[in-house]
Amino acid sequence: MRKNLLLPFLLLPGLLTAQLGGQSVFRVLDIPASARASALGGNYIAVKDNDINLGLYNPALLNPDMGRQVSLSWLPYFEGINVGYASYAHHFDSLRTTFSGAVQYVDYGTFNRTDATGNELGQFRAGEYAFQVGAGRAIDSLFSIGANVKFITSSLDTYTSSGIALDLGGTYHKPSKGVTLSAVVRNIGYQTSSFTSEREKLATQVMLGITYKFKHAPFRVGLMLENLQRWDLTYPDAARDRQIDPTTGEVVVKKTTNAEKALLHAVPSAEILLSKNFMIRLGYNFRTRYEMALASRTGAVGLSFGLGLRVSKVHISYGFNQLHLAGIRNTITIAVRFSDFKKAEG
Repeated sequence: MRKNLLLPFLLLPGLLTAQLGGQSVFRVLDIPASARASALGGNYIAVKDNDINLGLYNPALLNPDMGRQVSLSWLPYFEGINVGYASYAHHFDSLRTTFSGAVQYVDYGTFNRTDATGNELGQFRAGEYAFQVGAGRAIDSLFSIGANVKFITSSLDTYTSSGIALDLGGTYHKPSKGVTLSAVVRNIGYQTSSFTSEREKLATQVMLGITYKFKHAPFRVGLMLENLQRWDLTYPDAARDRQIDPTTGEVVVKKTTNAEKALLHAVPSAEILLSKNFMIRLGYNFRTRYEMALASRTGAVGLSFGLGLRVSKVHISYGFNQLHLAGIRNTITIAVRFSDFKKAEG
């Protein structure tokens, strides 16, 4: 019964992104698919290492070290909803290009079908799925570029909607200085078919990111700037913006400053690299806190953290993300590079 009542809300594009939701379709594309990204605040586009999952957000990060690697992620959500992700990458020396393939899904589960009087007529399922192929290559020792092509489909019983999308990314990476800069335009696309006769927009997003790895300390700090295609991410909320002056009893309307508007684009993060086999990750999303925290009780909304652990040849990551007081997101990712086993045998 609870799932039936929740269904109209779960199918809103704003499932995980609150007030920007409802303005575009296929928001499955914005769910952090890996535990590392979730722990660092969401989209993580400006780190260049052997983590295959980085290519999902910025295809320019695909590189030879990701070759022959497979990754699986799982995120259990409310009321039996499950989110999953699987990817594989392969590098071709002859083309000097690294290719990746990925599948991402949201399974809303099974629901009861009823008529107008409440009589049960069976059951149906609902879900969203994204299939992605990406390619990235280095232009020279500093710059790399990449692109992802996606096919997305959403199903609700016998109703379906589909679309295609493109990501374009560019990265500047200078290891000697510890600096990585990236720019990405995600989800440029078109809804090829819709649930109704009216087509909706995709969640196109412009992003910039920078990370800095300290040379003599085990820290990497980062700043991701999201949704730069739209300056003002605020929205009216009487519970938050209208307050009573305790002295005069008059209603005081709080105005959002330009500095506060700028912060809604910012996602600062940090990785503590204790060793090659153990990392601690922290992130903070100002927009998540602005949109999802209750005025009377903010809690740790917007905060995220996680761990990275290498056990033998297997990389295991965990990400915790506080979306709301009632919405904790736990993500687990397992990645294996087959080349590591080959080196061990050699």
